Amino acid sequence: MPSSTPTKTSPQQRPDGSLSHGLKQRHLSMIALGGVIGAGLFVGSGAGIAAAGPSIVVAYALSGLLVMLVMRMLGEMSAAYPSSGSFSAHAERAIGPWAGFTAGWSFWVLLCTAVGLEGIGAAKIVQGWLPGTPQWMWVALFMLVFCGTNLAAVKNFGEFEFWFATLKVGAISLFLILGVLAIAGVLPGTDAPGTSNLTDFLPNGGNGLVIGLLASVFAYGGLETVTIAAAESQDPVRGVARAVRTAMFRIAVFYIGSMAVVVTLVPWDSKDIANQDKGPYVATLDHLGIPGAGELMHVIILVALLSAMNANIYGASRIGYSLVERGQGPRVLARLSGGVPRIAVMVSCVLGFVCVLLSYWRPDDIFKWLLNMIGAVILVVWIFIAVSQLMLRRRIEREAPEKLVVRMWAFPWLTWVALAGMVAIFALMAREPDTRVQLYSTGAMTLCLAAAGYGWQRLRARS
Repeated sequence: MPSSTPTKTSPQQRPDGSLSHGLKQRHLSMIALGGVIGAGLFVGSGAGIAAAGPSIVVAYALSGLLVMLVMRMLGEMSAAYPSSGSFSAHAERAIGPWAGFTAGWSFWVLLCTAVGLEGIGAAKIVQGWLPGTPQWMWVALFMLVFCGTNLAAVKNFGEFEFWFATLKVGAISLFLILGVLAIAGVLPGTDAPGTSNLTDFLPNGGNGLVIGLLASVFAYGGLETVTIAAAESQDPVRGVARAVRTAMFRIAVFYIGSMAVVVTLVPWDSKDIANQDKGPYVATLDHLGIPGAGELMHVIILVALLSAMNANIYGASRIGYSLVERGQGPRVLARLSGGVPRIAVMVSCVLGFVCVLLSYWRPDDIFKWLLNMIGAVILVVWIFIAVSQLMLRRRIEREAPEKLVVRMWAFPWLTWVALAGMVAIFALMAREPDTRVQLYSTGAMTLCLAAAGYGWQRLRARS
């Protein structure tokens, strides 16, 4: 139950004004667009297509609707209360310090682990071009580059992400154009496939659709970065409002549209689609016989992985900084230099590299356990977002209605619909053997963090 009197380090009293404000509107707009266009879409979507067949379009449409609702809720709160802590600060404000602690530190673990995973993925691509070179060397190089980028002024992070996102958005837009031309039969050297690849719409029945739905939900991760970054923009309120409004429908077009192109042009059971070395985009371009297009897509996938590394180092450092500023972690992480929490940046990078080392040293126990532990964190975060928005909306309307620059659609009904969707996804995860372990592992970590956060909250209340 939230306290009516904020503590001296609460987000209400300690805004992130000491951070720099070097991000511009163009940075936020491209971070919002490019933040969720990553390797989960370019490569990971192949497993979903292999399970769901053409019905993967329905799976991405359903999960896309859920993501749009979550992004709208988060945009409403972030425009009203800009903070580098984003959903963690909102959860503390709405529910209590224990909730901010739980949401923040679980997401921090997710981001640090993801930094290592993306580094491994990027190193594998480069190693394919330069065989014989060790993967760890490339991971270390990427980590040093992006650690240096994030240690400098925040505008450097913004510039990197702007150009990374521009390349990703440009690549997927070109893919959609070529795909539509091929489907229409006007692309030279190709014949219109018609609906020949769509006749077996549910090849593996409802169970295949469920697997595709779960895969699609986790491919959308990354939307939170823009609300974290908004606190360091020149006009946080207007910036996050505009970024959220312009990004949501474009993201849906990129995801759902590209899935429709892939399953229309290429048979869903093609081995190349599920091949992790290719993925559905490379398989589609190879199917169309476009010279060099497949190799070019590998470059785009590398860019997507490097972009995610950069964004996750940034997000982890800011979430960690915000938590400590609110009295929920070691004070050393809150030290600023030039408006940048440099120690938080370095700690996040080091932990990311430790995850890489664990993948080599203990791949079958510690590393596997770590991957399972973060498997459903994004859903836990989304639930905190929805509950926080339900509680904060009434408070904002009563105390400061002028702060409602972004409004959740059909409140509170669509918020409840989103919450029901999240609970349904948890239930579906419990049905599938592969995702059940992730659900239980993430649940155990969440309960441990909630207990620690509640204990810390009680301890501070007595002091």
